Amino acid sequence: MDISVVVPLFNEVESLPELTSWISRVMAEHRFTYEIILVDDGSNDGSWDMICKLQKHNAAIRGVKFRRNYGKSAALNTGFEAANGNVVITMDADLQDSPDELPELYRRIIEEKYDLISGWKAKRYDPISKTLPTKLFNAATRKMSGIHNLHDFNCGLKAYRKAVVKNIEVYGEMHRYIPVIAKWAGFTKIGEQVVEHRARKYGTTKFGMSRFVNGFLDLLSIFFVGKFGKKPMHFFGTMGVISFMMGMIMAIWIMVEKLIHIAHNQKYRDATEQPLFYLALVAIIVGSQLFLTGFVAELISRSASERNKYQVEEVI
Repeated sequence: MDISVVVPLFNEVESLPELTSWISRVMAEHRFTYEIILVDDGSNDGSWDMICKLQKHNAAIRGVKFRRNYGKSAALNTGFEAANGNVVITMDADLQDSPDELPELYRRIIEEKYDLISGWKAKRYDPISKTLPTKLFNAATRKMSGIHNLHDFNCGLKAYRKAVVKNIEVYGEMHRYIPVIAKWAGFTKIGEQVVEHRARKYGTTKFGMSRFVNGFLDLLSIFFVGKFGKKPMHFFGTMGVISFMMGMIMAIWIMVEKLIHIAHNQKYRDATEQPLFYLALVAIIVGSQLFLTGFVAELISRSASERNKYQVEEVI
């Protein structure tokens, strides 16, 4: 099969007939073998009934229904598990992504050998309250991930080589950072394509301002897990040793200073009267706790079932 189109959706009953018809028309024009996987993330507006109705008239449509709303990441991960195509393309169900982009995305994955192509909606039909925070988060993500050639990490329109979606896990709200997850998994040939951003035709957006706070926290999580997931002691141990040594240096300084004053019969303050004493005490305690945290995390990591699971590209 050439292409699997994975569409996560929540309360998009009005757009589904037009979207699936448009995708099918594009696929027929280019003679692709394909499937459309519609993942209903707990909709309550009749979206699942519409999916069942559409499936009766188009055998290429497949549907997955969640009992409740789990979020876009869960829907994408489930769609990835179900996909059979050599190229997997994700897009939103709100008709803001154009299916006319699919052939070029497919071509670039197959002919240019990209692992992942991320869309970039250079011209957007969103208010500044959404576009400005998005630009800031994209800049932060580029800096922390080292993927400097992407302008929009969260664009729903993306294309993947099949091996990518079968070897990554999208959870929580990590769908915003799939290119980062792919990079940490060893898929480093990541490209970008300017795509059309269409004004929303039906319904309203399902994402509020909380996504920016959650997005930043998810970025920190994915950065830490990707870099230190298999070696947590390298992070906690290093920070703990630095904090402990700083505390010890301050403590030694206080003691040496006191001894010097005693040797010269000079007045001196008790250690407990000096603010530096309490800073030293806090630094030593925090350093010890960080080191112990790293030690415990290392034990947990060593006991994990995936401790020796690595990404293998090819075996001959």
